[in-house]
Amino acid sequence: MIKIFDTESISVSEILKREQTSTGVEDIVADVIANVRKNGDKALQEYTKKFDKADIDSLEVTDEEIENAFAQVDDKFIEIIKKAKENIYNFHKHQVRNSFVISENDGIVLGQKVLPLRRVGLYVPGGTASYPSSVLMNCIPAKIAGVEEIVMTTPPRADGTINPVILAAAKIAGVGRIYKVGGSQAIAALAYGTETIEAVDKIVGPGNAFVAEAKKQVFGLVDIDMIAGPSEILIIADGTCNPEYVAADLLSQAEHDKLASAVLVTDSKELANAVSEQIELQLSVLPREEIARTSIDNNGKIIITENILKAVEIANMIAPEHLEICVDNPFDYLDKVKNAGSVFLGKNCPEALGDYFAGPNHTLPTSGTARFSSPLSVDDFVKKTAFTYYTLDALSKVSEDIAYFAEKEGLSGHARSAVVRTRKK
Repeated sequence: MIKIFDTESISVSEILKREQTSTGVEDIVADVIANVRKNGDKALQEYTKKFDKADIDSLEVTDEEIENAFAQVDDKFIEIIKKAKENIYNFHKHQVRNSFVISENDGIVLGQKVLPLRRVGLYVPGGTASYPSSVLMNCIPAKIAGVEEIVMTTPPRADGTINPVILAAAKIAGVGRIYKVGGSQAIAALAYGTETIEAVDKIVGPGNAFVAEAKKQVFGLVDIDMIAGPSEILIIADGTCNPEYVAADLLSQAEHDKLASAVLVTDSKELANAVSEQIELQLSVLPREEIARTSIDNNGKIIITENILKAVEIANMIAPEHLEICVDNPFDYLDKVKNAGSVFLGKNCPEALGDYFAGPNHTLPTSGTARFSSPLSVDDFVKKTAFTYYTLDALSKVSEDIAYFAEKEGLSGHARSAVVRTRKK
């Protein structure tokens, strides 16, 4: 049963509470990474047999396998994937940054080059659910950024095949090469390389605790997108909302993970009680009831507050991954939202719209990190290089200032390098 609080009875620590668990997988993952570094493809095949029950001779998915999988997916879903791809592309193309040059009249040229990463690895989970949507969300911004090569790893099924909808999404999105490997061993392969899999510059994509820990351990050798925690939704709703809709949206995230967080903040006690009842009704018919119920029991909460402005304040404290503002005039509150991964405005904008179709990315900061981080974007697949040009005359005008600054830091070599060209011998 979801817990109901009012602002007078709930503490800040309770508002911010997210049920987490210590994974205790650090040493296991470190051993997996060390084994992959030492034994390469052989280690990957052994882990695939052990964890995925698949005995495979070749790690790479062939063109024939991709075409066969594509043919197995129904035409309706193929068309939906293509529509989603178009929406995601149309949103992310506006994120493209351009290089710039600042040319001064006194012999100074400054600028910044924006360059795509050369090679990026996408991790796509298998397990309890398959996510073709993640293929689109991770691949399309990389394509727009101009990444030279995009590869994908995903665990095979016991018969050695990949879920056809994953391969169909990869074909439509434009993934280059695909490998049958999952778990922390896939992250190790992408980071260090093996005989078959070339090392990448960045690894993106969601995964379980082992994948998250592996990404954490290889960060620095390669870049990563983020360490994603359990999924979250916070809904701000007033008394005019339909409790059936609000409950459905809360459960859409609760079914992700037993550690997921679903929170309603409302100015209506009547809505709070009605949503609580609806959650119980809808849980009873939800296929993933066990997962969703554990999430609701441990992390679900309804907070009753005096008004919607106060609800926004609470949302900013929590900094949720997904924020729904379910009121008739949602744009009145948008400027007041300071901390959220992605915001869904109005009563007809369920979070699932963003997961699959609308266009903004669904790879979002979790666990309160929306206070300082952002959704996955084209920016994640480029790097920036600054450049500087001074003529001798331009350097002469500032060299003594540079030298004086350097001496204050006790770096005489720096100082000398600034004046050696300009002081009279």
